[in-house]
Amino acid sequence: MKKIIFMGTPDFAVPVLERLIEEGYHIDLVVTQPDRPRGRKKILSPPPVKVAAEKYSIPVFQPEKIKDNYQEIEERNPDLIVTAAFGQLLPKGLLDIPVYGCINVHASLLPHLRGGAPIHYALLKGHKKQGYRLCIWRKDWMQEM
Repeated sequence: MKKIIFMGTPDFAVPVLERLIEEGYHIDLVVTQPDRPRGRKKILSPPPVKVAAEKYSIPVFQPEKIKDNYQEIEERNPDLIVTAAFGQLLPKGLLDIPVYGCINVHASLLPHLRGGAPIHYALLKGHKKQGYRLCIWRKDWMQEM
């Protein structure tokens, strides 16, 4: 596999990106959320995935809304897209781009606790067990969401 695009934002996604790199996969582009003000002083800060990508000299793309702006991904003609806590739903058109499709790593046993804070909700709901789900993004599944 030649070209992988990685999409993720928070700390949870960094080990996924780093493991792909350690295993010898070529990450052609990292897509993450834009830099945002953080902390009490509201200092503009990059997402953890951007920091990791820059450490490995991987190009970074930070669209405000991926549904309106994925031409950069399309132009790179990826073989595979891997997502981990990206923070936005992928538009159906984006799912058609990679040759081998899109794989998602999610911090819950989908379909339970889907959404942006599954670990927090598992704790709040008193779940005794929690896990991760590796799944393939499918257009027909996206239409159901």
